[in-house]
Amino acid sequence: MNEYRTYTCNTIRKEHVGEKIKLAGWIQTIRDMGGIIFVDLRDQYGITQIVASGDEKLVDSLARIPVESTIAVEGTVRLRDDETINEKLDTGLVELFVEKIEMLGKRTKDLPFEIENSREVREDLRLQYRFLDLRNEKLKNNLILRSKVIQFMRDQMIKKDFLEVQTPILTSSSPEGARDYLVPSRIYPGKFYALPQAPQQFKQLLMVSGIDKYFQIAPCFRDEDARADRTPGEFYQLDMEMSFATQEDVLQVMEEVIYNVFKEFSDKKIAEYPFPRIPYKEAMLKYGSDKPDLRNPLIIQDVTDIFEKIDLKVFNGKIVRIISVPEGSSQPRTLFEGMTDFAIKECKAKGLAWLKVGEDRSLQGPIAKFIDDASREEMLTRTNTKAGDAIFFIAEHEPIVSKLGGQIREELGKRLEIIDESEYRFCWIVDFPMYERVDNGKIEFCHNPFSMPQGGMEALETKEPLDILAYQYDIVGNGIELASGAVRNHSPEIMVRAFEIAGYDEKVILEKFSALYNAFSYGAPPHAGMAPGIDRIIMLLAGEDTIREIQAFPMNAKAQDLLMGAPANVTQKQLDEIHIKINEKR
Repeated sequence: MNEYRTYTCNTIRKEHVGEKIKLAGWIQTIRDMGGIIFVDLRDQYGITQIVASGDEKLVDSLARIPVESTIAVEGTVRLRDDETINEKLDTGLVELFVEKIEMLGKRTKDLPFEIENSREVREDLRLQYRFLDLRNEKLKNNLILRSKVIQFMRDQMIKKDFLEVQTPILTSSSPEGARDYLVPSRIYPGKFYALPQAPQQFKQLLMVSGIDKYFQIAPCFRDEDARADRTPGEFYQLDMEMSFATQEDVLQVMEEVIYNVFKEFSDKKIAEYPFPRIPYKEAMLKYGSDKPDLRNPLIIQDVTDIFEKIDLKVFNGKIVRIISVPEGSSQPRTLFEGMTDFAIKECKAKGLAWLKVGEDRSLQGPIAKFIDDASREEMLTRTNTKAGDAIFFIAEHEPIVSKLGGQIREELGKRLEIIDESEYRFCWIVDFPMYERVDNGKIEFCHNPFSMPQGGMEALETKEPLDILAYQYDIVGNGIELASGAVRNHSPEIMVRAFEIAGYDEKVILEKFSALYNAFSYGAPPHAGMAPGIDRIIMLLAGEDTIREIQAFPMNAKAQDLLMGAPANVTQKQLDEIHIKINEKR
């Protein structure tokens, strides 16, 4: 028998009435009714009301215990009086009549905030006292959800015959898109390990070694700035890879896993799989984003060719796209003025033209007089814009026009309240460009340099770099990128040529990716994989706005661990041992 408790605080029910039991937990509230004390006793599992009366010494002792102290109590289960039944609690029909109290951990300091209202407190204070913040029921439930989701994911992968393999945490630095966290070596002066940004090379090496289907719940480390769906430091992903697999093989496996996870842990409506496959180019045109929220019914449409025939200086020489808002003409003028302000102030646009479509299909608005009847009819017909609709115009050069269109579409969805919050909508973005041209005119890899180009060596030799597509794919849910993946380039020859186009010779591959490059020379299978972000998935399931709400001990937005005081100074002895000298002149 447990010394402190025979039941947890959410266990006892009507059938336990008359039974003598022990409970242990935190005092959440104390209600002194004069000679009778009611206490809500809380543990991870729930709350039980305990009652003390009759024994003056015991009543006085219980009344003096500070809330959030831990106690163990012993007593008899009894039914609550009808007027005190609490239907909101699982234990609301019963209470424990206390006969014995043991103090286990007395709170001796003032609380920095009320536990029940901790989420209303500024975040830095919450993170400084995260052990108290986690006593909040919502945060506690988020951690429970996280645990269950990870276990469910693991079970799903094992049922699909994936082998769970752990890969190293200390490894070598490699260019993977973000800054590495470096770890100096004590044994080898001047040399460094790096924490893995992802197990990318290791999982590919597992494929070369003969592991057919691999997965792990992988910790990843990236020194990058925080945002709502990304924390600085570490995050976790469901990392997976498959041998002798195509893009479609991976998509079929992972969309079933994602669907099952959301089906298991949410009551919201979920679009059935297979999820739509949307080419990157189409996504940027129709949604202005490679992570579109399909709950938003608004679509961006191109009308550049129509406006090439119209003498309208603000549109001349630019790509022109429109968003038609069904029945938008009935919206108040504040919508149009507000969207114009949003475009100028938030999106740094020069303005935002708009029109209303009258019942006779006439146009009303600032630019209506510039559009002749033939152009008007062509625009309305092609874009299926009807009488009573409104039109918003985006005119700019690429890539600005796509980004701006996506921002306007997203903001319109919010202001019109047309995004269905009761469902999850998923899609695949496929056919990403292999390369992109950066600001200095240089050709760079657009995404993962390990990806296989569509068309293989022939495409690399015969196509313009910006026309080459890669076997790369993202899964997007409700406008959030949940995972990226690719068919891997397992050919040394194709890899060398792909890097040459991006301006890197074979020496770079040998220096940065020597193990992988060397392994491919020993008979590598075609392989493909991806890595859904566990934190983002749980954030969506929990209905939270930031990842920090579903992590136990996150850093703040400035990459500080306020609870443990990291990053922190270390002693000179520690620095000497790892051959580090700090240059304080900056």
